[in-house]
Amino acid sequence: MLDQAFVRSQFPAFSQPSLVGQALFENAGGSYPCQQVTDRLARFYRERKVQPYYGFEASRLGGEEMDAARAGLAGYLGVGVDEVSFGPSTTANTYVLSQAFRQMLSEGDAIIVTNQDHEANTGPWRRLALSGIEVRQWSVDPESGHLDVDDLAELLDERVRLVCFPHCSNVVAEINPVAKITAMIRAAGAVSCVDGVSYAPHGLPNVAELGADIYLFSSYKTYGPHQGVMVVARALAERLPNQGHDFNGDSLTKKFTPAGPDHAQIAACTGITDYFDAVAAHHGCQSQIPVERGVFVHDLFREAEQRLLQPVLDYFSAKNNARVLGPLDALTRAPTVAVALPAPGAVVAAALAEHGIMAGDGDFYGGRVIRAMGEDPDKGLLRLSFVHYTAEQEIDQLLTALDAVL
Repeated sequence: MLDQAFVRSQFPAFSQPSLVGQALFENAGGSYPCQQVTDRLARFYRERKVQPYYGFEASRLGGEEMDAARAGLAGYLGVGVDEVSFGPSTTANTYVLSQAFRQMLSEGDAIIVTNQDHEANTGPWRRLALSGIEVRQWSVDPESGHLDVDDLAELLDERVRLVCFPHCSNVVAEINPVAKITAMIRAAGAVSCVDGVSYAPHGLPNVAELGADIYLFSSYKTYGPHQGVMVVARALAERLPNQGHDFNGDSLTKKFTPAGPDHAQIAACTGITDYFDAVAAHHGCQSQIPVERGVFVHDLFREAEQRLLQPVLDYFSAKNNARVLGPLDALTRAPTVAVALPAPGAVVAAALAEHGIMAGDGDFYGGRVIRAMGEDPDKGLLRLSFVHYTAEQEIDQLLTALDAVL
């Protein structure tokens, strides 16, 4: 079982006087950074904020820290070091990828997107229609928000070159069967692009086992700095046109980075795997293989989250005037609970803030799925999202606050 006291001791936010009594339930928008990340970021700015990869010591050490971040994440994700790229955000990374595909695809080729996605993993791809690419939509069930793999099978044919879908939605939160879906896509001769932004905070996945050609997530939602992390399978990366400087076209870690990267924030990403290593060691994991430690930590996180999530789902399912978007079983979804209520989400969130609950409201860039499920994105939903460091007492605080507000 996850040692909650140990976990919370690793996050500076929980010792800040200004946050005492405040329970964060908008982790889907960004998690607290762990101590290992804030320490590395501060040290880089104090000691190594120079152009990296030159021969003098401060520059050499800065470059080594950036390389360590890429290697550390690659190890946990089960992929090659040269398959990991950094960018300013997942939205920016997706846009860059869409431009690379625009150059590689031909008029008449088809791609598939979903309406379950965050706009970042659907909008840039949909714009390829302006270049003569056919865009097909894999649509959710309007009642459940579920993506049926049989519906995808009907869309796949010899013209499809790319399929983009989420590991889980930041609104519906159902965990999609990624390995099954990517196998279907591969069998059809197409490429898979998986948006993992809403899943990765709950445990970094073994991307190799998932079979994804592209896997995207945001480090500021996985306890790190504001960066986008992008895995592109080596064979695909070599085929895609260069989007960086001309002289970087042969570097897989640079060809999808048009602008200069944020050196300090990349270096600070090493702190994410430092933290996961600390969690694994504290809980008795002895494996020397990073991806095995990743699986161990993933399972610890998921068990803790599921135990806390089910009471929240049960609370709303007992209310006639509340609709949780997505499944009501904690085993099948991430702990991101978007709820349609009679009052606008912003009104409810503001009332919860008076009780020390920091909640999200709005459409969360998921207007397509909200609209598809018959709700009004302009009215806005209430969203309550948490992660492994959320305490049982904070769940109690949330449910008490909901009783007072609803």
